[in-house]
Amino acid sequence: MTTTIHAVEAEKTSGELAREQQLAWKLAELATAAKSAPQSADAVAMAKNRIIDNAAIALGAANETAVKVARADALYSLSTGNATIWGLSDTFSPLPAAFANAVAVRFLDNDDCYLAAEYSHPDDNISPIIAVGQHMADRIGITGADILRGIVVAYEVHVALVGTGNGTGICLHKHKVDHMTHIAAGTAAGISAMLGLTTEQSYHAINFAVHNAISSRQSRKGDIGAQKEFVPGFSAEISIKAVHHAMHELKGPNPVYEGVDSIIRRFLDGRDNENAVYTVELAEPAVDPLRNILKTYPKQHAFEYQGQAIIDLALQLRQKLPRKGSGIDIHQINKIVLKTSHHTHHVIGSDARDPQKIDPDSPRGTLDHSIMFAIARCIQTGEFHKDRSYQMTQAEKNELRSLMARIETQFDQGWEDLYHDQDPNVQAYGGRMIVTLVDGSTIAEEKTRANAHPGGDTPWQRMDYEAKLADYTAGLVSDAERTRFIAVVDNMERLSGGELTSINLVADTGALQAPDTQGIY
Repeated sequence: MTTTIHAVEAEKTSGELAREQQLAWKLAELATAAKSAPQSADAVAMAKNRIIDNAAIALGAANETAVKVARADALYSLSTGNATIWGLSDTFSPLPAAFANAVAVRFLDNDDCYLAAEYSHPDDNISPIIAVGQHMADRIGITGADILRGIVVAYEVHVALVGTGNGTGICLHKHKVDHMTHIAAGTAAGISAMLGLTTEQSYHAINFAVHNAISSRQSRKGDIGAQKEFVPGFSAEISIKAVHHAMHELKGPNPVYEGVDSIIRRFLDGRDNENAVYTVELAEPAVDPLRNILKTYPKQHAFEYQGQAIIDLALQLRQKLPRKGSGIDIHQINKIVLKTSHHTHHVIGSDARDPQKIDPDSPRGTLDHSIMFAIARCIQTGEFHKDRSYQMTQAEKNELRSLMARIETQFDQGWEDLYHDQDPNVQAYGGRMIVTLVDGSTIAEEKTRANAHPGGDTPWQRMDYEAKLADYTAGLVSDAERTRFIAVVDNMERLSGGELTSINLVADTGALQAPDTQGIY
């Protein structure tokens, strides 16, 4: 595949960098070239899988408070546009529809991932692209094929910014900048490609979006609140407005990455080193189809990605533990040690030194970032389910609390090296688990990648996405509606105009709840 690695560094003097040398311009060129370039059939098929995945996790969270509020926020725009909201048969303005859908998709922390120099959920790009595509279908002739192209481009840009190996990528979390910045760039590029904008328009859309999508990582610290789920919603709004204003020939702040007072210089490595250089690898769509979407990984379990392989490992190792009736004799377990990477140990493991992470009464937003909880719950129940794993009786909590206290994570340089390996065929986010029983004997196993990972034991296929859809929408959506929706997604290339509103999964009457509280609107 033909790619070019671009060096990205801050200007020494304002105005010295021609826009053709700026990263935002190169991203815009990629978006523009993709409009008339051939697409990878595998990439398009994966985009369809991820649309199905979005529908599953959005409806699975449909009656969570933050999702209900985001959906209700859109009611003021009822019938003012052609964008749809997961679960509803009505149409809305694209801005609130994209916000509501993006919040719903992110809520369960069960959307796809890609980790390299930065962390990301690339499918955060899908909600705004579909919303704008539906809204613009009759206005400028957007088709389902255009929406798919926009999604593939958004993934391409998002993954490139996160890093594709060989030291590429722009790390945000090191400087406590939230990953919304890269989401906005991908979304702006994807919408631009879908709408067929000029390179000039796409460039300004990216500049607008990236500049306005800087936020801190406080949303992921302490008493985690709704901001964590709302991040992709805010990014969707920012990106849609960025493209809208660029279409009016308005100029975004530039160079958004390289300027003397811009992102690299004031927020990232350039803040401490004016000679700091990042590299970003970009494909040439006119030469080779865009395929970065195929590097991303689906989530089988409703949990932080670094826990996916560990959950699979815990369920696998559980089969060797002492039994008591139909379950595991937890009293025979003296301790469990997980040797793993720094992130797993420090952020979601025992080195986080967060008492809430070993308390089963903690909120879900904390438990889905506690590897002690995930391991203990897998051993206790033999599954890790999006709902059942977080719903516990008091007796289960008491047993779980005791087991969680016996679980310890340890940093291991070997797993750290695998975590940061620049070769995607080597890179791994797993660990080695050692269970010591009360009689002193040990049981140990290890796993490098999650089963569902493209390089895992059982990489996910279409049937896995459909099974997830059925599980997550059980009791909310009829079998007939799921069948209709899957057929629509399969036929997307042939959809146009008002047909695009059918890219939606409608819940059964009365299945969706309204918020229990009243806000401003």
